[in-house]
Amino acid sequence: MLLLHYLRAMRGIVGRELWRFVQQRERFFSALVRPMIWLFVFAAGFKSALGIAIAPPYETYILYEVYITPGLLGMIQLFNGMQSSLSMVYDREMGSMRILLVSPLPRSFLLISKLLAGTAVSIVQCYVFLAIAWCYGIEPPVMGYLWLFPALVVSGLMLGSLGMLLSSFIKQLENFAGVMNFVIFPMFFMSSALYPLWKLQESNEWLARLAEYNPFTKNVELIRFALYGQLNIEALYYTVASLLLFLFVAIQGYNPSRGMMNKKKGR
Repeated sequence: MLLLHYLRAMRGIVGRELWRFVQQRERFFSALVRPMIWLFVFAAGFKSALGIAIAPPYETYILYEVYITPGLLGMIQLFNGMQSSLSMVYDREMGSMRILLVSPLPRSFLLISKLLAGTAVSIVQCYVFLAIAWCYGIEPPVMGYLWLFPALVVSGLMLGSLGMLLSSFIKQLENFAGVMNFVIFPMFFMSSALYPLWKLQESNEWLARLAEYNPFTKNVELIRFALYGQLNIEALYYTVASLLLFLFVAIQGYNPSRGMMNKKKGR
């Protein structure tokens, strides 16, 4: 097939996902309400915990801008990746994905296009959240918004591929919600999204060790450094490696000849 066919298909998949996101205002607001609650309400409780070791006036800067805000950006992308995969479970059975998977285009290309569409939606949500946070007084460097974009692309693809991997193992829609909670909450709370790793190490060394190897921790660190014009090489390598692993297994899972979908149909 011609390259034009691939580009047209990708544009259609990404455009459809963005248009559906624009029309579903409830999804847009619900994606912002969760991090805004953490930013405005729960972050106040962490101020006293982090402020012990940080002399004023830097404690507010360290808490809200360096720790909480990048962690909440990661939260947006984590929940969006799972939400996009939830829609894939539905579309695979009775929606557009069912038609796409039987098209002459390679299945891996269709899955990657779907992954790019979900990542584009999450990036829009992240920048809207940053605009609201700026009105609240959280003002990272202006260039940080530009440096942040490639970090959000990589992190969004990684978290989206994780959700896609989970969707390849789950056939029924009602089972996916439980699996989402089983993955989301351990990944989020067992990470550096809300507090630094040295605080976890003071509390529990094993918990800090698990958080250190959590892919979501590296994801948040990549965002945190990029927001302030820096590059965390270790976090980048770890995130890219996780992306390639999750995506490879997800594509295999959607392969009808040897994936999990075929095994379930055979049962």
